[in-house]
Amino acid sequence: MPEVKLHPVILSGGAGTRLWPLSRALYPKQLLPLASDRTLIQETAARVSDAALFAPTVVVCNAEHRFIVAEQLAATDIRPQAIILEAQGRNTAPAAAVAALRIAEHDGDAVMLVMPSDHVIADAPAFLDAVSGAARTAANAGRLVTFGVCPDGPETGYGYIRRGDLLGDAKGCHAVAEFTEKPDAETAAGYLSSGDYFWNSGIFLFPVALYLEELERFAPDVLTACRRAVAGAHADLAFERLDDEAFLSSPSISIDYAVMERTKRAAVVPVDIGWSDIGSWTALWRISDKDEAGTAISGDVLTLDVTNSLLRSDGPAIAALGLDDLIIVATKDVVLAAAKDRAQDVKCLVERIARSGREEHRTHLTVYRPWGSFETIDEGPRFKVKRIVVKPGAKLSLQKHHHRAEHWVVVRGTARITRGEETLLLEENQSTYIPLGTAHRLENPGKIPLHIIEVQSGSYLGEDDIVRLEDTYGRG
Repeated sequence: MPEVKLHPVILSGGAGTRLWPLSRALYPKQLLPLASDRTLIQETAARVSDAALFAPTVVVCNAEHRFIVAEQLAATDIRPQAIILEAQGRNTAPAAAVAALRIAEHDGDAVMLVMPSDHVIADAPAFLDAVSGAARTAANAGRLVTFGVCPDGPETGYGYIRRGDLLGDAKGCHAVAEFTEKPDAETAAGYLSSGDYFWNSGIFLFPVALYLEELERFAPDVLTACRRAVAGAHADLAFERLDDEAFLSSPSISIDYAVMERTKRAAVVPVDIGWSDIGSWTALWRISDKDEAGTAISGDVLTLDVTNSLLRSDGPAIAALGLDDLIIVATKDVVLAAAKDRAQDVKCLVERIARSGREEHRTHLTVYRPWGSFETIDEGPRFKVKRIVVKPGAKLSLQKHHHRAEHWVVVRGTARITRGEETLLLEENQSTYIPLGTAHRLENPGKIPLHIIEVQSGSYLGEDDIVRLEDTYGRG
């Protein structure tokens, strides 16, 4: 590794719609344990957590995911340098720019390693070796380096990079000759046979100053907006919240389009690191353990004569008979069934669901909050039943509702309840009633999770019927 520590930057703004229904807008794939017991963002952060080699990580994430991201990193004892919040994603070039500006405040000569939060890298030592070589090239030769994955097949779902001449004495580092869009099958086969084309991984290594210089040259509107966004940033608990108006004024554009396809300083390091972007259910099937019939199974699944398929249940049991080349994924509220060769089109299905006004593209039945979670168990005209779990020491906002009353039953733990001017302490099997319009708060003063069954009744039961009067987590 170079003498100067690398600054890892993790970009965590994506929604992972091609892995719906498991991945959803409010709980996307980087927050899921898809390839190991740890989530994808935990794996990404752990990969660059060696303090002897890397500075603390900068994370850029969607503001709606901030508490989950912070909690998952803390669970693996990773303390980021900063978690920067985007009100809305503007693609990778602005996200990398705000991280670069943040890092440059403390180290103008820094080199940063930019990584998506949701990729799998099976061979971490090979990845770190490649990063080491790329860092020397970036720092010594003034190059913007991208990593090209050695293809193992004529994949049509990735963009490609064609390598050019070897860069002097830079081991394994080439000038970029060409970036190409996702090819058709025949073109992809030609790329594979030539040996000069590599999958575009979306992982980059830049001298911070050089990236900002080239961004100013080729996409000045992006840099202007990001400078304003960083200048107007403010602390929000443990996070750094960008100036929303300034950041949203930036064009939405990728690093490739904004800089890499235009600069003369682009370089590519070919890598064979067991990489996958898990960009579809088919991609997850490829890296999953399979039975003798080529089928990947997870959860409560029973099969008979099922071949070359992926069956996963995080909800009801799946019983499958006589199937081939299918994707079947069950959650508590949705079942997806798709031909494996149509896995890339799941995104189109999600867009159709969103246009229909349904909510299954946004959230699961279980919704996570900084204080814990709630799950909708049942609902109908004028009623809704939820299971609420509050973490030890946590509390909900002091709030009221204009359109609903609530009944709470403690089924596990101890609840401290504020109801108007009263304070109640309830144990298991005790209950209380919150009249419509009454200010109230739920707290867990104990050392075990608090479980509550909540029955709502009223004319409107939407989550936006919450008037927060006071909130520990800074939510309006």
